[in-house]
Amino acid sequence: MKAKQYITTTLPYVNAEPHVGFAMEIIRADAIARFKKLQGYDVFFNTGTDEHGTKVLQKAEEANLDPQVYVDPFAEKFKGLISLLNISEDVHFVRTTDPDHVAAAQEFWKRCNENGYIYKKNYQTKYCVGCELEKTDSDLVDGHCDIHTTQDLELIDEENYFFKFSACEDFLKKFYADNPTFVIPDFRFNEIKSFVDNGLQDFSISRLKSKMLWGIPVPGDDEHVMYVWFDALVNYISTLGWPNNLDTFESFWSEGLPIQYAGKDNLRQQSAMWQAMLYAAGLPNTKHVVINGFINSEGQKMSKSIGNVINPYGIVEKYGAEALRYYLLRHMNSFEDSDMTMEKFHEAYTANLVNGIGNLTQRLMKMITSYDVDISDINFEHEPVLSFHTKHFDEFDLNTVMNEIWRLIGDMDQFITEHAPFKKIKTDEQAAHKDLHYLAGELSRLAISLYPVMPETAAKIKECLTDVKIPDAPLFPRIEL
Repeated sequence: MKAKQYITTTLPYVNAEPHVGFAMEIIRADAIARFKKLQGYDVFFNTGTDEHGTKVLQKAEEANLDPQVYVDPFAEKFKGLISLLNISEDVHFVRTTDPDHVAAAQEFWKRCNENGYIYKKNYQTKYCVGCELEKTDSDLVDGHCDIHTTQDLELIDEENYFFKFSACEDFLKKFYADNPTFVIPDFRFNEIKSFVDNGLQDFSISRLKSKMLWGIPVPGDDEHVMYVWFDALVNYISTLGWPNNLDTFESFWSEGLPIQYAGKDNLRQQSAMWQAMLYAAGLPNTKHVVINGFINSEGQKMSKSIGNVINPYGIVEKYGAEALRYYLLRHMNSFEDSDMTMEKFHEAYTANLVNGIGNLTQRLMKMITSYDVDISDINFEHEPVLSFHTKHFDEFDLNTVMNEIWRLIGDMDQFITEHAPFKKIKTDEQAAHKDLHYLAGELSRLAISLYPVMPETAAKIKECLTDVKIPDAPLFPRIEL
């Protein structure tokens, strides 16, 4: 029986068009999913959309639309990223408005309530609609959220249901101690451990329906709807069929290796709140939470609310999906914040794709076909290549994976320069054929290495080698900025 691997992205809000920050997250998760499949794992890959909450309702009201009518086209845009970005076709797509998810969220609430982790009280708080989180004074900069600096905070004064986060403090501390690689990278793990060590405060998990009607009804209380985070986090198990299809849930969550990708603004929700909620519901916890940095643009965080986003649809229309996958996997730091501009993107595209892998493949296959080199015995054996990359994939260090691939491309270019088979063919045909046969083997290794990260490019190179032909068209055409 195959080992089970579960991997999921967060669910982005559908209050605006997709931006390149989420494209980075889903591409990284896809690369891990593809690599695990090559290793022989049975992989369940999840993504989707988070469709409830205050900021979605506000956007719908601004557009004078029913919330469901408002979110449907945005959800399709996010679902469209699957084909746009060459994401694995078997990825599961969950919407938090799906009936099965709604039922699962309500059952999850019931279990937490039955186990004594939910209660009701009156409270007052400052609330950031952009984050969909309560904010203490220590979280604020000049009276604003430190992330959504242009948005005014809401003041909430009402009766809500609360989750007993404070009652989970000892559990989380022990869980972190027992799972030293739970949050990746280490410095993010240290952040969340420090947060828990400072003491946990119970948090609101409902809103009055009279004030915020767009949400999942609280079981047994028609006057309240679920707070968006309590609802949305349940997607990670509702997509597996929980609580009805327990075979899938047990295989991939309880007995498998559940991994969650998230941005650094999701650290608290994914690695503390959700883990405490699972504990309260009597369910197993996540294996790893992998935290990405932000994508900045000229030093400023790229954000829908700020309005400085880069749209992945526009990039792919001009440069292609493989170019975007390349850039986000190689030039965006695996864990730290990174800066992206279209000028930087274009420069990397031209230098490393057009003049790099594209030119290498074209030159090499032209020599092989022109000189009638026999490469019929070239194979695409995965194991040695996979073994070479396993450590970095297991550590979610995709920058290093990409750099190693481009080191191979550099080594092949250097070999061609030093051995000059295009010159040697005139004086020593056998030696030239030997050199080119070796390079064909290296090109097959390159194709295997590329499959998890740039699957379309990998397929094109494999086709050239298998059919012994020059690429039908440049792998990466030259484009003007």
